[in-house]
Amino acid sequence: MSSPRVWLITGTSSGLGLETARSALAHGDKVVATLRKPSVLADFASKYSSSQLLLVKLDVTNQQEIKEAFQKAKDAFGRIDVVVNNAGIVIAGEAEGTPEEAARKMMETNFWGAAHVSLEAVRFFRDENKPQGGRLIQISASAGFVGLPILGFNAASKHALDGLTEALHKEMVPAWNIKITVVWPGVFKTTLETNAEFLPQPPAYAGDTSPTSIMRKMLDQIKSDDGGRKKSPAKAAQRIFDLSQLPDPPLHFPLGHDCIHTLKGQIAELTKAAEEYASWCDGLEFDAE
Repeated sequence: MSSPRVWLITGTSSGLGLETARSALAHGDKVVATLRKPSVLADFASKYSSSQLLLVKLDVTNQQEIKEAFQKAKDAFGRIDVVVNNAGIVIAGEAEGTPEEAARKMMETNFWGAAHVSLEAVRFFRDENKPQGGRLIQISASAGFVGLPILGFNAASKHALDGLTEALHKEMVPAWNIKITVVWPGVFKTTLETNAEFLPQPPAYAGDTSPTSIMRKMLDQIKSDDGGRKKSPAKAAQRIFDLSQLPDPPLHFPLGHDCIHTLKGQIAELTKAAEEYASWCDGLEFDAE
């Protein structure tokens, strides 16, 4: 029987982060569950021994707390095998109606926070783990590859993280045995209820035919729908656990048919543009003198 792995998961207060922690523990692994207010999980933690679960205070926008969280994980369990970058926020609103402070808040959490956790994970997997190696799993969203109305700045933060993650993946030296995957979840139960702040709509965008009005209505319908359009975060967490065990995991992992539908549409649009305007790339060289 293989030894239990050690997970460090950010944003475990609820939703996918909490369910991923629960899934790892159910499979016999050890978990360092990080969140801004550990007291929120007091009842959850009481069900496990200190040899299985460690709660650590972590605000991912605080670089010192990131370093301390990794050190506490090492002190408790000796190594870290899987890091799940789940912490993130959604502030939804028309780009023109989103205050810069709100946009920067998303960027600080969704991009810079996740970036600093990622870089510490890579360093830890390479320099601290004996033998070297580890899995870095980025929880992104379809906003990582397509921008949608009222989610412009959220998409910007996710696009930035996905771009960095792809580059980081290509920078890994094979001998380090570090595997990296970006997970693109679709809409799951709690995604919108607990993790989204909706800003007021600017008057200029009001009206039933406005693209942002249509998007707001659609999201309202999804929030109130406990049926087919929202899926179980517990089942998603099980898929993430399965992903963590793959010997050769994919760099990109869409999770949900809604995400796959959006991804295929984006691929088709990009393919069409590439084919339609390929000839425009001819003759761009300097003229011969």
